[in-house]
Amino acid sequence: MAKVRRAKAYSKRKPVINSRKSKQKKFSYVKSIPEQKIKKLNMGDVKGYEEKKYGIKASLITLEDIQIRDMALEAARQTIHKDMVTSFQNNYFLKCHPFPHNILRNNRVFSGGSKGERIQTGMSKSFGSSEGRAATVRKNNVIFSAYFNGQENIHKVREFLKKAAPKLPCKTRINFEFLK
Repeated sequence: MAKVRRAKAYSKRKPVINSRKSKQKKFSYVKSIPEQKIKKLNMGDVKGYEEKKYGIKASLITLEDIQIRDMALEAARQTIHKDMVTSFQNNYFLKCHPFPHNILRNNRVFSGGSKGERIQTGMSKSFGSSEGRAATVRKNNVIFSAYFNGQENIHKVREFLKKAAPKLPCKTRINFEFLK
């Protein structure tokens, strides 16, 4: 089974270059685009959010420029969503802000025997094959926003966001804002 490259193999500050699918063949560096791992960006009561029914907004904010893989975003989203559903049923709204546009590529190097000699072309056209997606998030940008009611629930939501923070590859902070 193929292993996924560790996140620190990619640059934290600069987004991936030459990672687009173009209509013109000579500018298309990516042959296939990996499937999107994040299935839902808005969860909970969307209609209540549009009607501005919720009085408190909790935000999970990044403290550094970073690229976050779609797998990490999905893991954090599922953790927060599961806890919010059990506590609030459908009386909340959760939004995932970054969308993974960057395509991560890996130029695999074969070793041992003569396997590499027959397959590899060295560094000529070494764009690599696509293996995942990542979202570029700037410092002090919001990753997740949770909208809910009741000041007694602030402590619960803080715990839910703290529980999801280790799944993300950056330092985070939690902000609360009263909307009404």
